[in-house]
Amino acid sequence: MKHTKLMLCRVAVTILLCACGLPATPPVTGTSSPSPSPSALLTSTATTTPTPPPTATSTAPETATAAPTSTATPLPTDTQTPTPMPTYVRLRGKVTIDQAVCHYGPGAPYLYKYGVYKGSNLEIIRRAEPGEYIEIQAIGGNNPCWVNPKYMEIKGDLANVQPVDPQDVRLPMSPYYAPPVRYSARRDGNTVTVFWSQLVLRAGDDSEQIPYIVEAWVCKDGQIVFIPVGTRQLAVEIEDEPGCSAPSHARLIAAEKHGYTRPVEIPWPQPGEQAAGTPPVEVTQTP
Repeated sequence: MKHTKLMLCRVAVTILLCACGLPATPPVTGTSSPSPSPSALLTSTATTTPTPPPTATSTAPETATAAPTSTATPLPTDTQTPTPMPTYVRLRGKVTIDQAVCHYGPGAPYLYKYGVYKGSNLEIIRRAEPGEYIEIQAIGGNNPCWVNPKYMEIKGDLANVQPVDPQDVRLPMSPYYAPPVRYSARRDGNTVTVFWSQLVLRAGDDSEQIPYIVEAWVCKDGQIVFIPVGTRQLAVEIEDEPGCSAPSHARLIAAEKHGYTRPVEIPWPQPGEQAAGTPPVEVTQTP
C-alpha cells in the first residue's frame, strides 16, 4: 500500500513536469487570414487543355483558267464640228415713191395687204431667196408685208438680211374653197404651159384681184429662180431652161377674198424629156 502511493506520486510528478515543458498556444483571434483569390488559384494550378484531333480539310479542285480574249479597239472617228449659225441683221429703208403696194406674198401677183407711202421709214426683216421681194414692217411693228425693193432706199446690204424660201412664206388660207380639181403641164422646148380647171366662187367671194398664181421654181442661166406668175386665165406659159442641177417645179394657188386655196403641185415636165421633133409632153394630175 505504501508502495502503491509512492508510485502514484511519481506518475503525478512526471505529468506535471511534462505539462510545464509544452509551448504556450497563442489565442485564436476573430480575424481570418485572407483566402487566395480565384485568379491566384488558377495561376498556380496547371490546367491541361485537350488538343482536338486533326480534321480532314477538303481542297477545292482546280478550275480551268479562261484564255484571255482579244478586245477590239474602236477606230478613231472624225469629230463633227458644228456649223456656226449665221447672224442676220434687220435693216432700215425709206419709201421713195408716192405709194408702194405691200403684198401678202413675195411678188406682185399676190393679194394686196396695205400701202406704204413716200418718206416712210420701215424695218426690213426678211428677203425672198430665190426671189426679189423683201418683207417689211413698221419699226417695232408686227404686221409685215412684201414689197419690191426698187421702191425703197435701203441702208445696208440686203445679203445680210435673213433669207426665206418663198414656199415657206405663210399666206392667208381660205377656209371655204378647195383647189382646182384638174391641172396639167405641157413642155414644148423650153416653154412649159400650165393648165387648170376653173375655181367657181359664190357671189360676193371674188377678191377682185388676180385669182390664179403659178409659183414656179425654174432654171434660168444655170440657176433656179423663183417666178410667181399671176393670171385671170386658165393657162400660163413659163420659160424653163436646161442646165440646172436641181429639178424645176411649180405649184398652183387660187384666190378668193378670204385667202388662198391649198397649193397643189404641178406635174412639171423636166428639160430633156421631150425629144427633138416630137409632140409636146403633157402631164395631167387631179387632186
